Amino acid sequence: MSAQAANRPKIIVLDDDPTGSQTVHSCLLLMQWDVDTLRLGLADAAPIFFVLTNTRALAPDEATRITREVCHNLRLALDAEGVTEFLVVSRSDSTLRGHYPVETDAIADELGPFDAHFLTPAFFEGGRITRNSTHYLLINGVETPVHETEFAKDSVFGYSTAFLPDYVAEKTGGRIAADQVERFDLEAVRSHCQDRLMNLTGNVCCAVDGETQADFDRFATELLNAAAEGKRFLFRSAASLLTSLAKLGPQPIAAESMATYGRTEKPGAVIVGSHVKKTTEQLMELLKADGVAPIEVDVARMREDFTQSATLKQEALAQVATAFTQNLTPVIYTSREELQFDSIQQRLDFGKAVSGLLMDIVQGLPPELRFLISKGGITSNDVLSVGLGLRSARLLGQILPGCSMVTTSAEHPQFPKLPVVLFPGNVGDATGLATVYQRLRYAND
Repeated sequence: MSAQAANRPKIIVLDDDPTGSQTVHSCLLLMQWDVDTLRLGLADAAPIFFVLTNTRALAPDEATRITREVCHNLRLALDAEGVTEFLVVSRSDSTLRGHYPVETDAIADELGPFDAHFLTPAFFEGGRITRNSTHYLLINGVETPVHETEFAKDSVFGYSTAFLPDYVAEKTGGRIAADQVERFDLEAVRSHCQDRLMNLTGNVCCAVDGETQADFDRFATELLNAAAEGKRFLFRSAASLLTSLAKLGPQPIAAESMATYGRTEKPGAVIVGSHVKKTTEQLMELLKADGVAPIEVDVARMREDFTQSATLKQEALAQVATAFTQNLTPVIYTSREELQFDSIQQRLDFGKAVSGLLMDIVQGLPPELRFLISKGGITSNDVLSVGLGLRSARLLGQILPGCSMVTTSAEHPQFPKLPVVLFPGNVGDATGLATVYQRLRYAND
């Protein structure tokens, strides 16, 4: 680690699903958060590391408990490693879904006090920008306020406005009024604003505009300068700000050449859990590709009886084995029907049961697997922590804008050095999943 890097604050990211690393590379993702594991991240040469909490899949009370537990252990790990300069990022969805302000409140209680917390939801690789404090999603080139998209109708994390000060007021139940939110518009972001940052106190909420990576690069420099002067900042952020804070430069191997990470000359596998419209469109395109074997898992059979999972697992793995004998890449996906539930808790319980089934399938995949593509944020988290049983993984880089690829260790008991793609549900165009498959498949399969 260079002297310059050593003088920078360590960037600690609590990621509510495993896709927040989608703009950086060559750092650690931690699937556990005991003190010793957190010390691995703090001692690592990279200026940034991620703790995958998967809290977006949990109820608010459980998300709070997990966040507090991570922060409590993090305080002990920071003391043990002698790290005094750090920034904390609560990484969440670029379409404003997630446990806000639950998680930032818990972090502030455990690791504060902070002078400010910044909302920076722009994610440029995914076509999400913020202008005049309003957050937009580019849909077919059209800037659409996110409250007009399917994401705002999420049954767990829905919201009514893309104007961030009003969003904050809505999510905090009025505890933070819209007019109390400090707005860093594009003019502020693109100018010298360190003096303004130095005057922030009392964990004030700040909404930050951004249209390009250059905007965040400039703002991150101001933030780091203020932090060097003693200001303590917390972030509720999508992935793009992390690029600007970490300053890692290009990844070691270009996205188009990542097939070199393939560990065998056998097929890989694709597992699809996400149900958003974009995922379904991408799945349909992938199923048109050569060399794939579609395997649908009819999870509706589990709606009333979770014990059906054992039969569904046996059926799916039998089809996987057949696909491998034919040198085909199995594409394992949950049935696309959107099921309705009487309560949020019932939906969460069903989601956990489905994820458990998918992880059982992952554990039953052939050991000679060339690669694994995981589609969906919660699915990807469970693939790493449960399906593969990882304590940590090294991030290789991005195989597609917004899509991280990690590798298991050489000591993994079942899948050593397996490249795993973490493909968020709401990222990429219609051909994105097919593109990643083509970039990883063995040339002769």
